[in-house]
Amino acid sequence: MAARTGAELLAGLNDDREIWVGDDRVRDIAGHPAFAGAARGLAEVFDLQHAAADDCLFPDPETGEPINISHMIPRSKADIQRRHRGLRRIAEHTVGVMGRTPDYMNVTYAGFAGCSHEWAEHGNEEGAARLVEYQKRLRRDDICLTHTIIHPTTDKSKGDLPRLDNDVILHKVGETANGIVVRGARILATLAPFADELAVYPGPPLPEGAEKFALSFCIPMATPGLKFICRDSCAGSLNRFDHPLSSRFDEQDAFVIFDDVEVPFELLHIDGNVTVYNQVMAQSWNSNVMQQTMIRAWTKLEFAWGLATAMTEAIGDTSPRTMEMLGEIWSYATMVGATVRAAEDHPEDWGGGVLLPQQKPFMALRGIVPTWMPRVNEIIKLLGSHNLLATPTWSMLQNPDLRPLVDQYLRGADDMDAERRIRLFRLAWDYAGTALASRVELYERFYLTSGARNLQKAHRIADRGSAAALVQRFLDEPPIVA
Repeated sequence: MAARTGAELLAGLNDDREIWVGDDRVRDIAGHPAFAGAARGLAEVFDLQHAAADDCLFPDPETGEPINISHMIPRSKADIQRRHRGLRRIAEHTVGVMGRTPDYMNVTYAGFAGCSHEWAEHGNEEGAARLVEYQKRLRRDDICLTHTIIHPTTDKSKGDLPRLDNDVILHKVGETANGIVVRGARILATLAPFADELAVYPGPPLPEGAEKFALSFCIPMATPGLKFICRDSCAGSLNRFDHPLSSRFDEQDAFVIFDDVEVPFELLHIDGNVTVYNQVMAQSWNSNVMQQTMIRAWTKLEFAWGLATAMTEAIGDTSPRTMEMLGEIWSYATMVGATVRAAEDHPEDWGGGVLLPQQKPFMALRGIVPTWMPRVNEIIKLLGSHNLLATPTWSMLQNPDLRPLVDQYLRGADDMDAERRIRLFRLAWDYAGTALASRVELYERFYLTSGARNLQKAHRIADRGSAAALVQRFLDEPPIVA
């Protein structure tokens, strides 16, 4: 099939998937008020790969069909840079607000397939081979894939590791002639209403004896027994003037219930192998997927800096405190960009001819960016102040009695017309203050687990040789007392 269009994506949503929002089982995803805007927004991402084909598409290495660059398995520094350009174009389209555009999972499974030797250890050769075949279909059919990897929280007092008697989290309950049967739940399937298929792959490590929880597979969204319980919609409306971001980028999040779901053997990548389950996410995955995630973060921070700057210019605010806060956002964006380039410029060989960005710089960002994103939202609110709430709607601007008054009293500095100022502050409010903004801020705080856990992990795995040597020099000096 090769790279799909937006129309082809939307047509693929017409199946028997069980999607619930409120008390409504949604039959028409693209037409439902909770989902219509994001469905169109995601369709634009699929159309983008054709409009920006030079950056976003490359030939399938086996068939020559044009496929999305996010499916590339990098084998050189040039490949990494080539993939960067395509990932950047996608991130620019959504200004980083959509965290789970399909390129995230495309990059993830390209890395899994490229480093399938990590999945083939400890007797899991068949599962690894099936994963490689799945990734070929993923890229050639341009499947929109989402995932669900976290165990639901029921009682934290019992510890982070799942107890073997836990009947809530996803687990295997039997086998059929064609596959295995699974039951339980996982969270959160972001992009669930709009995806074609669902991936389950390793999350937090499992204890010994937890074979029934050690599962990895991919199945169609319309698989019988698969149920998606969506949160309240954050889509303000389809009006892109009033809701420039939430009208198109509410990617949704869903609690996933597996009600005795059959997983065919050919789609099963790990079946009870705890050792493989616990190790695959601790190897090449971080180096690979972090290129996509941090390009998105970099783009989002650049957008926030541009938005905050334009907002202050609209009201002529050049105070030292304002310049300080603008410089703070710029610093965050610049540090992420420099770190991404550093990782890409010093790639590491992961075996099998696969070259991925250096892991160390990304680990530093992974723990810090979750604190920067909420701070940027705070800065935009501080800079915008009451102006964020003085934003008439599009329908008000069409009122012949109101429009002359709006034009007179809501104009900006340096002869900025009222409509442009309104659009600017509505954009800023949708970025930092609406329901979508609150959802995205929470998402960023716990993106790829919490910042605190990632900082702890960064310290544990860091090479301390150079730092320790600097300290040891003073400890080894002979004591000299004046």
